[in-house]
Amino acid sequence: MSVLAWIAVGSLAAWGWLLLGQGFFWRTDQRLPRREAPPDWPDVAVVVPARDEAEVLPVSLPSLLAQDYPGRAEIVLVDDGSTDGTGELARALSGRYGGLPLRVVRPGEPEPGWTGKLWALRHGIELASAREPEYLLLTDADIAHKPDSLRELVAAARTHNLDLVSQMARLRVASAWERLVVPAFVYFFSQLYPFRWVNRPEARTAAAAGGCVLLRAETAERAGVPDAIRQAVIDDVSLARAVQRAGGSLWLGLAERVDSVRPYPRLADLWRMVSRSAYAQLRHSPLLLGGTVVGLALVYLAPPVTLCAGVAAHDAAAGWAGGLAWAVMTGTYLPMLRHYRQPLLLAPLLPFTALLYLLMTVDSAVQHYRGRGAAWKGRTYARPQAAPDR
Repeated sequence: MSVLAWIAVGSLAAWGWLLLGQGFFWRTDQRLPRREAPPDWPDVAVVVPARDEAEVLPVSLPSLLAQDYPGRAEIVLVDDGSTDGTGELARALSGRYGGLPLRVVRPGEPEPGWTGKLWALRHGIELASAREPEYLLLTDADIAHKPDSLRELVAAARTHNLDLVSQMARLRVASAWERLVVPAFVYFFSQLYPFRWVNRPEARTAAAAGGCVLLRAETAERAGVPDAIRQAVIDDVSLARAVQRAGGSLWLGLAERVDSVRPYPRLADLWRMVSRSAYAQLRHSPLLLGGTVVGLALVYLAPPVTLCAGVAAHDAAAGWAGGLAWAVMTGTYLPMLRHYRQPLLLAPLLPFTALLYLLMTVDSAVQHYRGRGAAWKGRTYARPQAAPDR
């Protein structure tokens, strides 16, 4: 066979493995497990780190204040050095809508060795712990919850004795770029961390979605979080690994009651979201970066390239293998597009989206070596840590 045909066959073999051997990552049926109302509802503290979130807070915070929770719950919003009146707006929204009690605190600038979000979570958890809640709900300021969200999370945790229950919020898909990039973001995440593997007893794979994490307070203390992961930019996976190391049980799935309201209307907005932490996930390793580029090229770019080149060169083996690989890839992406209620005709465009992610990852490395590191909300972390393995 020609070199082109071997590349196409290699890509097809990779997709055969991904289809059957990677935890069925492409399926979207991992939702909150069967649950029953507990005989007594535990106390919960909702901790919301917020930095310059005045744009999204009028949508997200009222949804937390309106939680229909049978037990005692309160909200601690940590105003992380905002300059847009986030704290004052939060108090005004609480006065207007009522509901769960709200406390707003400002912890000051992070100490050396801390990322801003984890510094805010540390202060929020410390303040909330004074009232000894059984669970902590860690949720981002751009996340809106249905009125029964907290109740269902706690019921799932109690029913299955889970230490951490996390849901991947349904991200916004309104603009053309969001439709092209956002469902693929969740698809790639689930490929790296198959939800079924995370949810198995005695699982080795650990992951969480940082926008919505219900965490048993006792387990958080035993795991030493957030102090143990204070430098992590990819804090959700780091948190899950710390909980797992402490003997905690995890569950991760797709959300039905939790939505992100943060807009990413332009490609530049989505680019920053991905590139700020992509190289940190590769542990700032040029070797891992090179392997990632080659892997993405073989798995996602080779199928359409070998199909077209094979047809042009009358190379039947390359054309057939490339076409079959592209078909398998397209088929695995359809469930995620259905979950996001997007046109299924977007599925064959996944190679183009993968190319964008490849370029975002390379740009993340370039920014790192230029000394810019991960930049977010006016803060730059020159050398942020990846999620630690141990």
